Amino acid sequence: MQESRWRLSKNLKKKNNMQIHQLAPKHKNRSKKRIGRGGKKGTYSGKGIKGQKSRAGRKVVPIIRELIKKYPKLKGYRRVALKDYKAVVNLDTLEKISKDGDIISPQNLIKKGIIRIIKGKKPRVKILGSGKLTKKVVIENCDISKSAKEAVEKAGGTIR
Repeated sequence: MQESRWRLSKNLKKKNNMQIHQLAPKHKNRSKKRIGRGGKKGTYSGKGIKGQKSRAGRKVVPIIRELIKKYPKLKGYRRVALKDYKAVVNLDTLEKISKDGDIISPQNLIKKGIIRIIKGKKPRVKILGSGKLTKKVVIENCDISKSAKEAVEKAGGTIR
Protein backbone atom coordinates (compact mmCIF):
# COMPACT_ATOMS: atom_id res chain seq x y z
CA MET A 1 0.00 0.00 0.00
CA GLN A 2 2.79 2.39 0.90
CA GLU A 3 4.65 1.77 -2.36
CA SER A 4 1.62 2.43 -4.56
CA ARG A 5 1.01 5.78 -2.86
CA TRP A 6 4.59 6.74 -3.38
CA ARG A 7 4.47 5.88 -7.06
CA LEU A 8 1.28 7.92 -7.48
CA SER A 9 2.80 10.99 -5.92
CA LYS A 10 5.94 10.53 -8.01
CA ASN A 11 3.84 10.47 -11.20
CA LEU A 12 1.84 13.52 -10.04
CA LYS A 13 5.04 15.47 -9.48
CA LYS A 14 6.05 14.86 -13.09
CA LYS A 15 2.67 16.03 -14.40
CA ASN A 16 2.43 19.16 -12.20
CA ASN A 17 5.82 20.52 -13.23
CA MET A 18 4.33 23.26 -15.40
CA GLN A 19 6.39 25.86 -17.24
CA ILE A 20 5.50 29.51 -17.83
CA HIS A 21 5.16 29.02 -21.59
CA GLN A 22 2.49 26.37 -20.95
CA LEU A 23 0.16 28.82 -19.19
CA ALA A 24 -2.98 29.68 -21.12
CA PRO A 25 -6.04 31.78 -20.22
CA LYS A 26 -9.05 29.88 -18.93
CA HIS A 27 -11.60 31.99 -20.83
CA LYS A 28 -11.43 33.74 -24.16
CA ASN A 29 -11.33 37.57 -24.03
CA ARG A 30 -14.63 39.08 -25.07
CA SER A 31 -14.21 41.46 -27.99
CA LYS A 32 -15.76 44.95 -27.69
CA LYS A 33 -19.01 45.27 -29.61
CA ARG A 34 -18.45 47.59 -32.56
CA ILE A 35 -21.51 49.57 -33.55
CA GLY A 36 -22.31 51.94 -36.35
CA ARG A 37 -21.44 49.62 -39.24
CA GLY A 38 -24.87 48.67 -40.49
CA GLY A 39 -26.22 45.28 -39.59
CA LYS A 40 -29.30 44.08 -37.78
CA LYS A 41 -29.64 47.05 -35.43
CA GLY A 42 -30.90 49.36 -38.16
CA THR A 43 -29.47 52.24 -40.13
CA TYR A 44 -27.92 54.14 -37.22
CA SER A 45 -27.02 51.00 -35.28
CA GLY A 46 -27.76 52.36 -31.83
CA LYS A 47 -25.89 55.66 -32.27
CA GLY A 48 -28.82 57.95 -32.96
CA ILE A 49 -28.92 60.60 -35.67
CA LYS A 50 -26.17 63.20 -36.21
CA GLY A 51 -24.24 65.03 -33.56
CA GLN A 52 -20.88 64.56 -31.88
CA LYS A 53 -21.91 61.35 -30.15
CA SER A 54 -22.75 59.58 -33.42
CA ARG A 55 -19.45 60.38 -35.18
CA ALA A 56 -16.53 58.01 -35.46
CA GLY A 57 -13.86 58.50 -32.80
CA ARG A 58 -16.16 60.67 -30.72
CA LYS A 59 -14.41 62.53 -27.93
CA VAL A 60 -16.63 64.41 -25.51
CA VAL A 61 -14.97 67.06 -23.34
CA PRO A 62 -15.37 66.19 -19.64
CA ILE A 63 -17.75 68.60 -17.91
CA ILE A 64 -15.58 68.66 -14.78
CA ARG A 65 -12.88 70.55 -16.71
CA GLU A 66 -15.14 73.59 -17.08
CA LEU A 67 -15.91 73.56 -13.37
CA ILE A 68 -12.22 73.34 -12.46
CA LYS A 69 -11.34 76.22 -14.78
CA LYS A 70 -13.87 78.50 -13.02
CA TYR A 71 -12.00 78.36 -9.69
CA PRO A 72 -9.29 80.98 -9.18
CA LYS A 73 -5.66 79.86 -9.00
CA LEU A 74 -4.69 80.58 -5.40
CA LYS A 75 -1.02 80.76 -4.56
CA GLY A 76 0.42 79.26 -1.42
CA TYR A 77 -0.74 76.72 1.08
CA ARG A 78 -4.16 77.03 2.70
CA ARG A 79 -4.29 75.37 6.10
CA VAL A 80 -7.75 74.54 7.40
CA ALA A 81 -8.15 75.95 10.89
CA LEU A 82 -9.70 73.44 13.30
CA LYS A 83 -12.58 74.60 15.45
CA ASP A 84 -11.71 75.38 19.02
CA TYR A 85 -14.56 74.03 21.10
CA LYS A 86 -15.49 76.06 24.16
CA ALA A 87 -18.01 75.34 26.87
CA VAL A 88 -19.47 78.16 28.94
CA VAL A 89 -20.34 77.64 32.61
CA ASN A 90 -21.92 80.32 34.79
CA LEU A 91 -21.36 80.90 38.50
CA ASP A 92 -24.95 79.97 39.40
CA THR A 93 -24.37 76.46 37.92
CA LEU A 94 -21.19 76.11 39.97
CA GLU A 95 -23.20 77.16 43.05
CA LYS A 96 -25.73 74.37 42.45
CA ILE A 97 -23.29 71.51 41.76
CA SER A 98 -20.36 72.23 44.07
CA LYS A 99 -19.59 71.99 47.79
CA ASP A 100 -17.02 73.88 49.86
CA GLY A 101 -13.45 72.99 48.80
CA ASP A 102 -14.47 71.33 45.50
CA ILE A 103 -12.05 71.41 42.57
CA ILE A 104 -13.66 72.75 39.40
CA SER A 105 -11.86 71.48 36.30
CA PRO A 106 -13.00 70.41 32.82
CA GLN A 107 -12.65 66.74 33.82
CA ASN A 108 -14.78 67.14 36.96
CA LEU A 109 -17.42 69.09 35.03
CA ILE A 110 -17.61 66.25 32.47
CA LYS A 111 -18.06 63.69 35.30
CA LYS A 112 -20.86 65.75 36.82
CA GLY A 113 -22.58 66.10 33.43
CA ILE A 114 -22.37 69.88 33.14
CA ILE A 115 -20.33 69.78 29.93
CA ARG A 116 -19.65 66.96 27.50
CA ILE A 117 -16.85 65.75 25.26
CA ILE A 118 -17.15 67.14 21.72
CA LYS A 119 -15.75 64.98 18.90
CA GLY A 120 -13.54 63.05 21.30
CA LYS A 121 -11.95 66.14 22.83
CA LYS A 122 -12.42 67.93 26.12
CA PRO A 123 -13.67 71.45 25.38
CA ARG A 124 -11.99 74.52 26.85
CA VAL A 125 -14.14 75.76 29.72
CA LYS A 126 -14.82 79.42 30.34
CA ILE A 127 -16.46 80.47 33.56
CA LEU A 128 -18.65 83.58 33.33
CA GLY A 129 -19.84 85.78 36.17
CA SER A 130 -23.63 85.58 35.92
CA GLY A 131 -25.13 84.49 39.24
CA LYS A 132 -23.68 84.47 42.76
CA LEU A 133 -21.13 82.14 44.36
CA THR A 134 -20.96 81.64 48.12
CA LYS A 135 -18.85 78.46 48.34
CA LYS A 136 -15.05 78.25 48.42
CA VAL A 137 -14.03 76.46 45.22
CA VAL A 138 -10.70 75.80 43.53
CA ILE A 139 -10.75 76.43 39.78
CA GLU A 140 -8.19 74.64 37.60
CA ASN A 141 -7.49 74.65 33.83
CA CYS A 142 -10.40 76.96 33.04
CA ASP A 143 -10.59 80.38 31.42
CA ILE A 144 -12.38 82.84 33.64
CA SER A 145 -13.93 86.24 33.09
CA LYS A 146 -12.97 89.27 35.20
CA SER A 147 -16.31 89.43 37.05
CA ALA A 148 -16.25 85.67 37.76
CA LYS A 149 -12.67 85.93 39.07
CA GLU A 150 -13.69 88.67 41.48
CA ALA A 151 -16.72 86.66 42.68
CA VAL A 152 -14.62 83.50 43.28
CA GLU A 153 -11.95 85.42 45.22
CA LYS A 154 -14.64 87.27 47.20
CA ALA A 155 -16.17 83.91 48.24
CA GLY A 156 -12.71 82.73 49.39
CA GLY A 157 -11.91 80.43 46.43
CA THR A 158 -8.69 80.20 44.44
CA ILE A 159 -7.83 80.07 40.76
CA ARG A 160 -4.94 77.96 39.48
